[in-house]
Order: sequence, then C-alpha cells, then structure tokens
Amino acid sequence: MSKVVTAEEALSYVKSGDRVFIHSVAAAPQLLIDSLVARKNDLRNVEIVHLHTECDAKYVEPEYEGHFRLKSFFVGANVRKATQEHRADYIPVFLSEIPKLFRENVLPLDVALVQISPPDAHGFCSLGVSVDATLAAIETAKLVIAQVNPRMPRTYGDGCVAVSHFDFLVEHESPIPVVKVSPLSEEEIRIGKHVAALVEDGATLQMGIGNIPNAVLAQLGGHKKLGIHTEMFSDGVIPLINKGVITGEKKKLNREKIVSSFVMGTDALYDFINDNPGILMMDVAYVNDVATIRQNPKVTSINSAIEIDYTGQVCADSIGTKHFSGVGGQIDFIRGASYSKGGKPIIAMTSTTKRGESKIVPFLKEGAGVVSTRPNVHYIVTEYGVANLYGKSLKERTKLMINIAHPDHREWLEKESFKRFGKI
Repeated sequence: MSKVVTAEEALSYVKSGDRVFIHSVAAAPQLLIDSLVARKNDLRNVEIVHLHTECDAKYVEPEYEGHFRLKSFFVGANVRKATQEHRADYIPVFLSEIPKLFRENVLPLDVALVQISPPDAHGFCSLGVSVDATLAAIETAKLVIAQVNPRMPRTYGDGCVAVSHFDFLVEHESPIPVVKVSPLSEEEIRIGKHVAALVEDGATLQMGIGNIPNAVLAQLGGHKKLGIHTEMFSDGVIPLINKGVITGEKKKLNREKIVSSFVMGTDALYDFINDNPGILMMDVAYVNDVATIRQNPKVTSINSAIEIDYTGQVCADSIGTKHFSGVGGQIDFIRGASYSKGGKPIIAMTSTTKRGESKIVPFLKEGAGVVSTRPNVHYIVTEYGVANLYGKSLKERTKLMINIAHPDHREWLEKESFKRFGKI
C-alpha cells in the first residue's frame, strides 16, 4: 500500500529528456497521460513511444511542441494528423520485434505508464486487454507507474505480473474504451464469403479488427474445429466459440486455447475474456514469431491493404507519403501462414476506395510503403473474387489481379498492363 500515490505525485518523477512508453490500445491509462501533459511547463523534449492507443493524445497537439515528441510504432487515428503534419514521427518495425527494441536497449525506456487490474490475494495484477509489447516495457523501464482500474479484465498468460514490478500505483476506476460494430456493406459481405470459402476445417485463424474480419467470421458458422492464434481479436469470435465452431482442438501449440496479444471490442468482449482460462494473452514477441505461428496447422491469416499493384506489391501503412497506420503484424503472419502446413496468407480489401478510385493499380503511389513484397503474397481477395498469385509470373499475376478489380477500372488497367508487358 505504500506504493499507492496520486497521479500528480507519480508523474512528478518524469524528467526532461526521458523516453516514456504508454500502454497500448484500450489499455492506455488516460489519467496518467493527462497528469503527464499537465506538467508541460516543467518538461522539455520528453519522447513518447507507443503502439496504437485508444485515448486522447494531447501531447501531439501544436501547443505541446518542444515539450513532448511522439515516435509511434503504429499511426492510429488519434495521432494521424500530427504524424502527417510532421509534429510526430513513425518508427516502421514488425510488431513481433517491438519488445526486442526495449529488451536489447535499442530504445531504452526511462518510464512506462500502464493500466492494470488490482492485485489479487497473491499480489499479482493483470495487464488485461493488452500485453503486446507492454510486458517488455515493464521489464525494462527504470520507472513503472500503473493506473489500477477495477474494470480491467483479469486475463491469463504473460500479462500476469507481480505488484513488485510497479514503482507507483494510482487507483482510478474508469471504463475500458469500446469499439462499436458497424453494419456490413454488400461488398464486405461478398468478401467475407470469398474468404470463408478459403478457410478449411481445422484451420488456425489470424484476423484483425474491422468490418472485413467481421464479415469473414460471420460466414464461418458451418465450419468445424477452427482455432485462433492471432495478434488481436474482437467480438466476432464469441458466437463461433459459443456455437462450437472454434474449439482449438487441431492446434499443435496451446491446444484448445485462444492465443492473442491484445483485444479491442465491446464490454461483452471484455466480460468474455475476464477470468477465462481459455484465453491466453501473450507477449507479442511470442505470438507473432514466425517460428511460433508456423507450428499450427492450416494457419489462415487475413490482413488488409490500402492499395496493391497488379504484380502483388502491397501497401498497407501509407497513402503515398502520408502515413496512415503501420507495418503491424502483417508480414509476421503472412510468413508464418506460408510456412504452416496447409497455410493460407490472405490479403482482403474492397476493390475501390470510398471515392471510387481503384485499389488495384499499375504502380503504387509515389512514396507508398511496400509492407508485403511480391514473393510474400499468395491470396488477394476483393468483392469480385480471389486471385492466387503464389507461383505466378508477373504477367500471370497482372491478369489475375485485373479480373478481381472493379469492372469500371479494368479497361484502364488492361491498357496500362499492355504498355508494360504487352499482351497478357
């Protein structure tokens, strides 16, 4: 109990020039963040690092320039404008390797701000909804400050941490941020059906959050003996677990367990994972390790893209030179799935943007980041079908990609392909 202090007292130990890590996604400790930025006039050149966070990110606003500087591993909506306006920066890195940056002192941490459950009778707290790289931050930071929230779900796995690892405890109850499910579009439903047709019984699934993963999950009700090993999941898996579709019985690692590194969804999801021994929340260095992923059978990874050129280069983190998201775990799971026996790496996206522009293009936009290179890519899915590029030549790939482009853009794509390859 001697560790329990106010947020203001705990944050008074942050010094100018410190590097501060903030807990990820829905676990970002808003009270501690507010108390940090309130010290603006006392601090200069504090570097903040984090993955995506679901919280206010006041530290990237113009009035905090010179006091705080963000270098994020993923560009979320709350820091996107600041990153694109160069008031914040982005570190491209595989999700699996972020813990290594801390553990091997590539980015040594002075302070970690985290959110945890209250300690149990044995003195152990839970990182709850988000273990990811946060465990490595707790292990390596010189000062660890924890916001103790009774609403944080208690989860099994690597996120069970002894209270002795925390230097200060700040008690504060607040809701865990939720993501509401939006209705599926006709295009997303069609994509879901195409992807579901690729999923075999007994497969181990990796999927993210959003309408396309939800559309896929909605089509899997007739499947059997599916497993989950994924960097994250949301509410869409719950009906399949309750129905007996997801059992994990065919997995080789963590059989009959759902393995993840963070979750983001509704209160129903947080209730579902709370004190649930069937869910293992693990260090992302383990979850996203290709050597780990490949051991499970029929790993089917479902990821998205911003645009893809018709030879198979996938841009998933930027729109031209404007950073929009991050590398994340796409390559981790594409490689893991491709090495898995019977595995299927899948990139799924609508064929056009909201403006009606084709996402299948002859050339990526100038400055666009190639997250997945041509040899990494196997299946591409749009609402118009499936293109299996694995083992195909550039000309063959181009023809297959044009066939799943929006019909309004196919003539243009064919003309552009002729300039490059001649008749395909």
